[in-house]
Amino acid sequence: MTSPGNTIPSAGTFFVGIDIEPGRYRCEDGRGGWWVRFTGPGGGEPVGSWPLPDGPTEVEIEPTDFAFETRTRTSWRMVEPAAAPGRRRAEPSPVADPTLRAELDRIVARHRLPVRLTPALAVLVCVLGVPAFGPAWLMFTAPVGLTAAFGAQLSDDLRRARALGRRRDRYLLPEDFDEEARALLVRAQEAVRAVLGSAVHREGLLDSADNALTLPQQEWEIAQVLARQSSLRRRERRFAESSDVTVPEVAAVLGGQHRKLAASVRAVTRRIEALEHYADRVRAADRALHAHRRLRTLTSAAHEYDDLLAATVRDDLALPAIERLTDQSESLLHRLRAHLSEAADPHDDTPADDRDPG
Repeated sequence: MTSPGNTIPSAGTFFVGIDIEPGRYRCEDGRGGWWVRFTGPGGGEPVGSWPLPDGPTEVEIEPTDFAFETRTRTSWRMVEPAAAPGRRRAEPSPVADPTLRAELDRIVARHRLPVRLTPALAVLVCVLGVPAFGPAWLMFTAPVGLTAAFGAQLSDDLRRARALGRRRDRYLLPEDFDEEARALLVRAQEAVRAVLGSAVHREGLLDSADNALTLPQQEWEIAQVLARQSSLRRRERRFAESSDVTVPEVAAVLGGQHRKLAASVRAVTRRIEALEHYADRVRAADRALHAHRRLRTLTSAAHEYDDLLAATVRDDLALPAIERLTDQSESLLHRLRAHLSEAADPHDDTPADDRDPG
């Protein structure tokens, strides 16, 4: 039996873990096709999508799925393996209109002065009442002062929360996106974080002010589009489940809507890819900055190598003197050996010419 693969043919039923690996798969042309994930024990809880929109579409096959059945124009290709056990797939962060925070701050600030005066008045009453009523006065008024002090901050928080609740259209939560939109939003947010967290941005080598204004606005606009796409896809699924979509007139209307939705998905994907390209260039700039600083560190130590080379030249100039000393030591060594030979036999009076050469 062959091992599970990372591609899925355009038509057929495939068992997870036997024929295919779990993970996120992408089909480049799902127009008019469909897929079914057989989830639950023995695949008894099928989940499907039909008809698929024009253009690319993606599906998440979980490790717990039993099988996957599909019929599309092109095959499926894995774009991301399943998350390891115990690890959650990246989830998008909530996104808010960049102007919302400043607006909430202004609302709170308008009511802040009267609220801030309340603790001060409570303290003043405590202090002024002591001469008239004695220390016991503090036992009754101190709790009131503390309550007023903490209540001021609590009042700000409650006012901000109420104002935020009345502006639900100014922020989006993860549950506002379907699975496909979440994956795209995560990509956009990771690109934005990569730029704003880069060294070249922090040190002002990029236009930090422009990034700080433009990138949150880009993220918010992308999130708005993805949320609308998610809402339309959910509505289409509900309509497909409750209506006969095989009627030609209904199919024609749905086909037109699918094409428009697919065009919107392609457009926002290109926008996200542009953000990712920008983030890649910023990462490259970070690497270049790091290399530049390493090179500067190495260059600053160049004089040490020059000094070492100069010392090496002095070594070459010192060779004749060392050789002269070596010659002197050789001459001394010969003289010492001669003296040792003479001293070896002080009682030998035999003339040198009569001695046995052996």
